[in-house]
This record gives sequence, structure tokens and C-alpha cells, in this order.
Amino acid sequence: MSEVISKTPFWHSLIIQINVLKALILREIITRYGRNNIGFLWLFVEPMSLTLLISLMWYFFKVNAFSNLNIVAFVITGYPIAMMWRNSSSRAKGAVKANQALLYHHNIRILDLVYARIFLEIIGASAAQIFVMIIFIFIGLISIPNDPFYMLCAWGLMCWFSLGLGLIIFVLSARFEAFNKIWGTLSFILIPISGTFFWVDTFPNEIRRLLLLIPPIHGTEMFRFGYFGSSVTTHQSISYLILCDIVLLFIGLAMVKINENHILEEG
Repeated sequence: MSEVISKTPFWHSLIIQINVLKALILREIITRYGRNNIGFLWLFVEPMSLTLLISLMWYFFKVNAFSNLNIVAFVITGYPIAMMWRNSSSRAKGAVKANQALLYHHNIRILDLVYARIFLEIIGASAAQIFVMIIFIFIGLISIPNDPFYMLCAWGLMCWFSLGLGLIIFVLSARFEAFNKIWGTLSFILIPISGTFFWVDTFPNEIRRLLLLIPPIHGTEMFRFGYFGSSVTTHQSISYLILCDIVLLFIGLAMVKINENHILEEG
């Protein structure tokens, strides 16, 4: 077997890997949403409806009366990012337990099952973000972003963050049953300190330095700077966020490798 693997061309292996992930994602969509009604469109409708609801609540409660900035734009440049990494990590938890029979196929590994779930959440969150912003721009609730490319870079870095965090949460949940049960609550507690509902610049320097140790804050601040531009003061370090993404992904992959046998036994 090792000789066969060593002789397999890289590009051929890459194509196989992509096909495996595509098949697993499609299977996950069908399993989760079924073939009836709007089917896989729930992948986009679910996060989009949540974002719409939160944004419109803030708008109709006149929260914008306390700020000169567009409060709807403030919400949709923070909340969807938080829900992406939160949902990705939560969905990753049961990846093996729900699909363990698929591991009998020699081309499918534990990581493939986890990747499929995380990528599916990222795809849904990304589509929802785009659709909501297009709708709000069209009806005049928000203006056109100042720097869409900068926003895209921030979103990509947060997708990377979601992948690394998802792998870590997956292993911790598989190893510790208590953690598996409390992560849902813990992740909701982490959302308020992830920069979703505040500007870092509004805090004193001492608190600001502590807040900037939290990686998602840099992604949120970066995304908002891309939207609002120089009209706001943001605090983000792209190099720090990239470093955190690399460390999280490395730790996540190492944890999966070290705990692979235990995960298969407990799955």
C-alpha cells in the first residue's frame, strides 16, 4: 500500500481529495436539509435570515440614534463573522460520530469528514453575507463598501481561523464529553468579546491591549475598516491574525493526528 501511495502523482491525489470533499459536502447537504421543499437552499436561508433579523431589530429599535454610523452596516459587518466560526466549530464536533461508516472507504479519512462540515458552514455563511449586503444596498439601508477587496481578505482570514478552531473543538469534544456539552454555551459567551457588537477604539488603552489578544477581533476590525474606510478608527494586525491562524491550524492538525485512534474508538 505504501508503494502505491508513493507512486501516486500529486495532482492526481489532489483531484481525488477534491472529489472526496465535494461528495462529502453534497452528502452533508442532503442529510441535513433533505430533498424536499427548498432543500439545500436552507444552507443560505438559515444564516441569512438570522442576520436579517438581528440587523432589522437594531434598525427598528433606533439604535442608530446613539451613533452617527449606520447601525445596520455595523451589525452585518460583525455578526455573520462570529456566527461563521461559532457554527463551524459546533458542527465539527459530531463529524465522525455521524459518518463513521464512511471511514471504511480507503479514500476517506477523519479530516475529510471534519473539513466537509466546516467548509459547508463557511460556504453558507459567505453566501448569506453576500446576499444580505446586496439586498441592503439595493433597498438603501446601507451604502456600497469602501474597499471590498480588503473585506474579502478579512473574510478569508476568518475562514482560515474557523478551520483551525473547528479542528481543535472537534478533538476536544471527542476526548472530553463534558466539553462536548458545554461548547455550545461557551461559544455564545465568547461572541460578545469577539468584537461583534463593539468598537475596540471605544475602550481605554489598557483594556484595548487585552482585547487585541483575541484573534477574531482583528478579523472583525479589519472587515469593518474595509466597509467603513477612514471614517472609523479600527485596530487590527493582519500579521497577528495570520500568525494565530497558522498556530491554530497546526495545533488542530497535530491534535487530530495524535488522537486519531481514540477518536475512531469513541466514534
